[in-house]
Amino acid sequence: MTRLQTLAAGTILGAATFGAATLTGGAASAANICFSFVDLESQFWVAGHQAITKTLTDAGNTVIERNANEDANRQLEQVRDCIAQNVDGIILIPQDGETATTIVAEAQDADVPIAVFNRPPSDLSKGIVVVADNATIAGQAVDSIVDKALAAKSDGKLNAIIVVGDLGDPNAVGRKDGFYASIDKHKYRFNVTEVASNWDAATALSNLESAVTADPHVDLLFTSSDFLWPTIRSVLEPRGLWKKTGEDGHVWMAGLDGDATACQLIKDGFIDSTGVQDLYFEADQSLQAILAAIDAGEAQPNQVIQDPGFALTTDNLGTREMDMWGCVLLSQGFLKNKS
Repeated sequence: MTRLQTLAAGTILGAATFGAATLTGGAASAANICFSFVDLESQFWVAGHQAITKTLTDAGNTVIERNANEDANRQLEQVRDCIAQNVDGIILIPQDGETATTIVAEAQDADVPIAVFNRPPSDLSKGIVVVADNATIAGQAVDSIVDKALAAKSDGKLNAIIVVGDLGDPNAVGRKDGFYASIDKHKYRFNVTEVASNWDAATALSNLESAVTADPHVDLLFTSSDFLWPTIRSVLEPRGLWKKTGEDGHVWMAGLDGDATACQLIKDGFIDSTGVQDLYFEADQSLQAILAAIDAGEAQPNQVIQDPGFALTTDNLGTREMDMWGCVLLSQGFLKNKS
């Protein structure tokens, strides 16, 4: 049984706690769910999409999928169309926090319960919101490399780089805050350079190349998303900065998301840590909450469910590897299938 199949079973069993008949195979009231998302470009969104759609359909629910292709206006119109179709509920992966706030308000004004998956609205006072505690998760990942960087260089300044996400996304803000919470414990030891990515690989490439060209000495690097590791490697490797742990010139590196690429790079020794969003927990909680609201006839639920996450490091890889969704994908041949 795969982890996604395990999730499906766990969701069905867990829903019994809420009495959600829509999750039981013989339900008389299977739900029509609008699933609105913005793209399937990253491993996280692909795995999340698969977990949500498979679990809902396997339990007899109907899923109306709407892909906005990173267009906030299109996403709003697509959700309005779903509301016009009298769907029972909406699961939303929004383009950004402001878009999420607008869509949640429209859904609740129409008495349609809505759950926001992973990327939270700016206003948390409406809707079901399932979100990673990005600041804490980032802090855990960065703490592990800060300690090692300081141990490797007992005095003098260290140069740190943070690759920042799109700060219109609350997830990116939380990850940046978590990075600085860790660095600021020893801020007298670090010079920090911020590299903007705007969640775009080409933007990250250009800005990281500029930063490393300006100062090629890098001791520590944190990327706000693991999807940027291939881009980061393309900049560091030609400059002799892509080294395994224990090799001269190793840059202490951490990321956040927990994708298959990060898992492989930790196993290979090139990166040292990644903060893990527990995708399976978040998908499970989103489905349980929206289906429970539908079953209870609650049109305007408000609940914030936080995913505490964890950091996978070279130190705990032996015990926690298969707790990370990306390592599960890796074990199933995901990267081989992509090559």
